[in-house]
Amino acid sequence: MNGESTLPQRYAALLARIESACLVSDRAVGSVRLLAVSKTFDASAVLSVARLGQTAFGESYLQEALVKIDACLASGADLAFEWHFIGPIQSNKTRPIAERFDWVQSVDREKIARRLAEQRPPDLAPLQVCLQVNVSGEASKSGCTPEEALALARVIATLPALRLRGVMAIPAPDDDPARQREQFSRVRSIYTDLQAAGFDLDTLSIGMSDDLESAIAEGSTMLRVGSALFGRRPPNPVAQ
Repeated sequence: MNGESTLPQRYAALLARIESACLVSDRAVGSVRLLAVSKTFDASAVLSVARLGQTAFGESYLQEALVKIDACLASGADLAFEWHFIGPIQSNKTRPIAERFDWVQSVDREKIARRLAEQRPPDLAPLQVCLQVNVSGEASKSGCTPEEALALARVIATLPALRLRGVMAIPAPDDDPARQREQFSRVRSIYTDLQAAGFDLDTLSIGMSDDLESAIAEGSTMLRVGSALFGRRPPNPVAQ
């Protein structure tokens, strides 16, 4: 899309792109959810997309996200919001994440899982969580190793305030669709191994703006898309 396209045009083009990729991969369009990654964009952008029918939004920077969540609530708009935390989690930030988010896709160690469970308010539904797995072995990426995934899943299964939904990963960027699919296939193998071990999973969170076709071909059920929807990101805020 060119830089002059409007947000509604980008949203329609993105949905059409997802539909096309599903058809090519012989998959039902409804089997793939869109998570609009709204980090670094303000509440007005979120509200604009929500008015188009989008409900799920992903955030990585906690303080920015809390301001945005409050602004959306204060807007008075009769819209549904499902907030996903998708960024690295510091131990001292677990309480507001447990209190304000519906999903956490970046659970990568036992300590974080236990803190989220302890701090989830009892009057709220269980926090929906995904294991973040680092399949690329990049030191700069969060995530447990593939070998650690089963043990972490077993811990989460003992925590009633959490519900394990699936696996999330951010493989190393690659322009080659074949190599994209190879990495996504490794994530899918972890997902199916956990299912075979008895975990009731329904969420394979892989695929972003530049590789969503490969992710859909490898079984993605949730795409995390930011720039293809919102446009070029403003400068990143200080990590919070």
